[in-house]
Amino acid sequence: MSQVDAFQITLQKTGEWLRDIRQLLEWESDQRAYLALRAVLHTLRDRLPVVEAVHLGSQLPMLVRGFYYEGWTPQDKPLKFNHDEFLLAVASYFREPGVNPMQVTRAVVETMGEHIDPGELAKLVRVLPRDFADLVELPAA
Repeated sequence: MSQVDAFQITLQKTGEWLRDIRQLLEWESDQRAYLALRAVLHTLRDRLPVVEAVHLGSQLPMLVRGFYYEGWTPQDKPLKFNHDEFLLAVASYFREPGVNPMQVTRAVVETMGEHIDPGELAKLVRVLPRDFADLVELPAA
């Protein structure tokens, strides 16, 4: 596979993720879907133990993996924050009012569930605090 092929594949996969998020949130903008994906992935990444954050990163398309790791410093991770603080962190990525961070998080997690290894998503859910269950519900098997 040439580099160009790899780039085309990651663009296609990333586009699929953005389309799925857009549809779940009933948004028209890929930019907003990208912001949603980035907000949730960064917030999850910083809340996860380092090993789990890296395992999650390995499941992401190459392009998504790039912005997942952007600005990450694994020192002092995971950050300790509760359910409401998680939602506030997701909401802080949006400058516009009316964005529901709970819906954004659920849409991104549902999209992840469609595209990454189910076992990896289940591990991610197991390491999060129990009060996060409403944010990261796994699809029924």
